[in-house]
Amino acid sequence: NRPVAVKVLAPHLAGSAAARQRFAREARAAAAVVSEHVVAIHDVESDSEPPFLVMQYVAGPPAQSD
Repeated sequence: NRPVAVKVLAPHLAGSAAARQRFAREARAAAAVVSEHVVAIHDVESDSEPPFLVMQYVAGPPAQSD
């Protein structure tokens, strides 16, 4: 009963075993960090189609990637 954000592994990477393993490893490493400056990771589903993680929702403008 809380707002969350869901991050999904890009479809073109989901077919790669190495990309799926990296996604899961990085998500679990981020979940181990507890800090007010880091978004909390609530769940990691690396065996699902597509792999995804559930994290704390933070309101604000979208982040831009360069």
